[in-house]
Amino acid sequence: MLPTRRRALFDLADLSWFPFLEPVLRLEEYHKDDRFVVRAEIPGIDPAKDVTVTAEHGLLRIAAVRLEETKDEGRTEFRYGTFHRSVPLPPGTKEETIHACYANGILEITMAIGEPAPAGRTIPIAVTNGQPKLVKKS
Repeated sequence: MLPTRRRALFDLADLSWFPFLEPVLRLEEYHKDDRFVVRAEIPGIDPAKDVTVTAEHGLLRIAAVRLEETKDEGRTEFRYGTFHRSVPLPPGTKEETIHACYANGILEITMAIGEPAPAGRTIPIAVTNGQPKLVKKS
């Protein structure tokens, strides 16, 4: 029979040494044909009420809330609370085509990618040979 290990009050093996550096949501992102795909691993939540997906200013933001369920006292390594990630959208993303689907603990977000819009516009320069240009009043 193997000896059982007594759990110490302060067990260093159970601590996360870099809690602020851990990703809160694990993601995959890739291009497939003319689409951009983002997949987030979010098991154990109700996507209809616990997940929000927004896109603005060239960023896709995924936010989820996992509430702690009260059970018998014991040890858990599950993470509870609010989790979020932001992903920069590739140039040419058509935000009106963004579609999100949740199945088997995976949130998959897809969107069409087209030609990037021009980054700005060229401003014409008027040359007046050193003389102030008079503006006619109407």
